[in-house]
Amino acid sequence: MCWQCDHPDATREDYHDVLRRVVREHGWAVQHVEDDRVPFTYTIGLCQAGLPELLVTGLSPKWAARLLNTVAEYMVREKVPKPGDTMTLPNDWFAEFVEVAQPDAHMGLAAKLYGTDLRAMQIVWRDKQGHSPWCPEFNLGGRRQPVLGVRGALRRRTVM
Repeated sequence: MCWQCDHPDATREDYHDVLRRVVREHGWAVQHVEDDRVPFTYTIGLCQAGLPELLVTGLSPKWAARLLNTVAEYMVREKVPKPGDTMTLPNDWFAEFVEVAQPDAHMGLAAKLYGTDLRAMQIVWRDKQGHSPWCPEFNLGGRRQPVLGVRGALRRRTVM
């Protein structure tokens, strides 16, 4: 269920206040969007630290939040990935970073709270067979993963 469903008497501004509190306490919040086509999840608040927001498509809320929180913590403590960077994550996850072409078109609450001049990086994940979404064999029969920007030239490998 969504927050607004669980709080039927609350307003959108009440939810914005909740998000602001989470960002104040933890540095960022994670927002899941259950879309009919493909679900997606993104961070809200990293931009206040001068960092790009993060977004991932095609994952369950649990896995998306785990991935976003892991990468956000890395960005806050270590360094910010650039488009084309790759990263090996715990549990044999492999990610590639793509700059999101129009963050405000997908990250509505982040844009509402922090303005439409957002920067965002999509974490593009490989399937269990190691295929990226650019491969025709990617996740056959499984969830799709729309990529919301242009793939950059692969640059370097970052290992967490």
